[in-house]
Amino acid sequence: MNQDPRYHGFDGDPGLRGGEDARLHAPATQRNRQPILDVLLRVLPSSGTALELASGTGEHAVWFAHNLRPLVWQPSDPDPQMRRSIDSHARAAEVGNIRPAIEIDVTRGPWPVDTVDAIVCINLLHISPWQATEGLFAGAAAHLAAGAPLVIYGPFKRGGVHSAESNERFDVSLKASNPEWGVRDLDAVAEVAAANGFALEETIEMPANNLTVVFRRNDG
Repeated sequence: MNQDPRYHGFDGDPGLRGGEDARLHAPATQRNRQPILDVLLRVLPSSGTALELASGTGEHAVWFAHNLRPLVWQPSDPDPQMRRSIDSHARAAEVGNIRPAIEIDVTRGPWPVDTVDAIVCINLLHISPWQATEGLFAGAAAHLAAGAPLVIYGPFKRGGVHSAESNERFDVSLKASNPEWGVRDLDAVAEVAAANGFALEETIEMPANNLTVVFRRNDG
């Protein structure tokens, strides 16, 4: 079984676990899904379509879709194994407001979606090259209307400083795996956001030294 750094390390997760079908399981999702949902309940619209980027196993997607009805949840992931897991979780949970997973690589456009009402991105920026951060905001600008939210969850540095020693160790391990990966500085991310027409609206402290960051598409 491949080990995906979205799901272990900084959050204390031992890694992905497979079941008898296509469903993959990441124990960290059980610990962080409710805190993330609490934020989404406040900042996401009550109806329309939310696009989730890098949906991974699909456990978050199913949980969010079930608890955010009637909002329609559109999961995506560049990895076909993950897309199979997402769809398998959705079938098993019998959640009617979740669409089949689609392939999106944020570094490659155009994305195969129309305008959406919100975008959610969990644990992506630190396990991707900087071009993914740039592609995320460029793509979001093309698909979100003025006033729509872009919600990002994960570990961040603030002012160039890690929030905890565990995050610093995680950053070192990420860069050892791939020099283009690493915990991003929130100030640098906010600069890319601003260049693409997004304002940083809110930064929420989360468990396991993570943040949920809410950006909002500017008018015009």
